[in-house]
Amino acid sequence: MTWQEQWSARVSSAEAAIRTLRAGERIFVGSGAAEPLALVAALTSAGAHLEGNDIVHLLTLGPAPYVAADMARRFRHTAFFIGENVREAVAEGRADFMPIFLSEIPALLRGGRMPIDVALVQVSEPDAHGYTSLGVSVDIVRAAVDSARRVIAEVNPRMPRTHGDSFVHVSRFDALVPVDTPLPALEDEPLDDVCRAIGAHVATRIPNGATLQTGIGRIPSAVLAALSGHHELGVHTEMFSDPLIELVERGAVTGTRKGHLPGKIVTSFVLGSRRLYEWVHENPAVEMRASDYTNDPAIIARNERMVAINSALAVDLTGQVAADTLRGRFFSGIGGQVDFIRGAARSRGGLPIIALPSTAKGGTVSRIRATLEEGAGVVTSRGDVHYVATEHGVADLHGRSVRERALALASVAHPDFRGELLDAAKARRWVPVTATLPPKPADP
Repeated sequence: MTWQEQWSARVSSAEAAIRTLRAGERIFVGSGAAEPLALVAALTSAGAHLEGNDIVHLLTLGPAPYVAADMARRFRHTAFFIGENVREAVAEGRADFMPIFLSEIPALLRGGRMPIDVALVQVSEPDAHGYTSLGVSVDIVRAAVDSARRVIAEVNPRMPRTHGDSFVHVSRFDALVPVDTPLPALEDEPLDDVCRAIGAHVATRIPNGATLQTGIGRIPSAVLAALSGHHELGVHTEMFSDPLIELVERGAVTGTRKGHLPGKIVTSFVLGSRRLYEWVHENPAVEMRASDYTNDPAIIARNERMVAINSALAVDLTGQVAADTLRGRFFSGIGGQVDFIRGAARSRGGLPIIALPSTAKGGTVSRIRATLEEGAGVVTSRGDVHYVATEHGVADLHGRSVRERALALASVAHPDFRGELLDAAKARRWVPVTATLPPKPADP
């Protein structure tokens, strides 16, 4: 059969495709902005026959109706990373969280420890040879498509065709559901003075010719904005977001000094505005790879001067980083933080950086803490942490004793909390009773 004939034989409605699923199967849902929205909606509208089905996915931007309380008989969700759409269900026990490094999820799916019965994904329209593209999310979707017993795909003309390890032939799909809907978008949040200060501190540490990994949010955006005067930067990151476009278009990002895949922007998923999705469409500079490639610390380390910038919810005075729990509840996930912190640490001239505002709750709570709160999960160990940046400076922790770490971290905490942090360190005998910190700056 020609690919056109295979296409015609596989075209289906979302509801008809979901009716082919069976009770007890494990269902994978595509990631991020590539969530197959029509198929997800059909899980509840046409899935009355389903019972005891496990749904697994990474962060998704669209709705998650399968975690509603009245769907508990049909579906149980397992989150590799907790997004806003499933956070309440995880907190209430209707869904599960699996702590795992992003680099290791593809092997989990391929190796049989978590076999996938049906993968629900979204792809671009096929090219002249019958190949669709996974578009904005290759990440763990590549492994799911390669290993699932059956694959059902929404085919969307608005999905960008991206290059790299993103192509899937029409013959791989068991059902094809034509749709024409915009991808979910995320717009950048406006920067505040705290984020700009963090960005400026981090940018002063980054040399020309560095290769960057950043996430999404105000702090990564502020760091990238502060790099506009740099040159010959490269990008090797799990996620590509809008602020990176500005650096590319200004000529700051060229990739010419990358140690691995020079000239290529290497990423596993794209998340941001519709302008970003249009920008990556058929862009040969963007190389989409799976998470077990982009997040492999050994591959990351091939880039000299690798700079990994990751955020945290809290850091204690010994350098432990809490990033997936908030007030004792699971909030997000491990993601790729440890992958990139370790990869950058192994890179020649690399800079693994944890960046966070010094306070939370309107300045009433310090994010630099004597000890982490009860129930807080340590995502990045104190042995992995090299630099911690706040709006008050950068603490250099690598190769430092607990005494040196406590003093360095207290010095970049908000001035309102430095005294109590120092007192707590003294009480634990981490620092001498005679230790002092720089004085709190005078009020303007």
